[in-house]
Amino acid sequence: MKVDGKLNVWRTAEVVEEARHHEKAGYDGLWASESKHDPFLPLLLAAEHTDRLEVGTAIAVAFARSPMQLAYTAHDLQTYSGGRFVLGLGSQIKPHIERRFAMPWSRPAARMREYVSALRAIWAAWNEGEKLDFRGDFYTHTLMSPFFSPPPAPGGAPQVFVAAVGEAMTRVAGEVADGLLAHGFTTERYLREVTLPTVEAGLAKSGRTRGDFSVSHLLLTATGRTEEELARAVDGTRRQIAFYGSTPAYRGVLELHGWGELGDELNALSKSDRADKWEAMGRLVDDDVLHTFAVVAEPQHVAAEIRRRYGSLVDRVSFYTAYEIDAEVWEPIVQELHGG
Repeated sequence: MKVDGKLNVWRTAEVVEEARHHEKAGYDGLWASESKHDPFLPLLLAAEHTDRLEVGTAIAVAFARSPMQLAYTAHDLQTYSGGRFVLGLGSQIKPHIERRFAMPWSRPAARMREYVSALRAIWAAWNEGEKLDFRGDFYTHTLMSPFFSPPPAPGGAPQVFVAAVGEAMTRVAGEVADGLLAHGFTTERYLREVTLPTVEAGLAKSGRTRGDFSVSHLLLTATGRTEEELARAVDGTRRQIAFYGSTPAYRGVLELHGWGELGDELNALSKSDRADKWEAMGRLVDDDVLHTFAVVAEPQHVAAEIRRRYGSLVDRVSFYTAYEIDAEVWEPIVQELHGG
């Protein structure tokens, strides 16, 4: 099982320090997300100051950019990193695409399928010299002259991972991507009964097998070296579960476990005027829900619990911590997950 870290700093010196630390600590990859900052710029620094570490986005918002624009950025990072870049894509949701990015939104699963296919056509033009003639329902790319064609990238096109929760997007990931970024708001049962069979259906459609594909899980993990640290971790994790559980798009995960009514309660509370609504929402997440969504254990037991629950399901894991804790806590866990 590969173990990835998350880049949580953006100042130049801090990015360099974090990248070096993650490589030295044995992490396999370092991921940057798109929220308050561009996810690509710090990865250039991370790649420059490491030799082995994979660098990637988890996620970059696909529909905020044209495929051509993103193809250039990803191709350059693949080149700068010597073939160590992974492009993780997400669709975001309609209000953000239309009202924050002022970009079109429609049929997100179909659009993502075409988006990834367009990327591959563009990269094939640059890396294999194929004629660019991509014509789809959402995107058309038919012009590529030598002046605008970069040299081939080391290792060819970067891997593409697609973030998904619902079955339609999960099937798209299996059809056209190299991997799936499983949302933090998922469970062992949902992965086993819904996500992986849907991935398999997508892989079958594209003539591939599970061995051709990676599943990466951003795993809610609550741990602490003292009772106080563990309690703080559990409180933060409850609130994070409640936050995601209040989103109608994720209701299917709750419904599988018979917790659809909890989703309704959380959604209603999230729209209320209560000053303490987020704390109150966290209190609705009982121990059964908490332990179903998250690994909750003392540091020395975290790796064994991850391996027991997810070892046969996922290929990569990263720790989703909705609380502050020293980075050193994770280093022996990483080594144990690697079997060291």
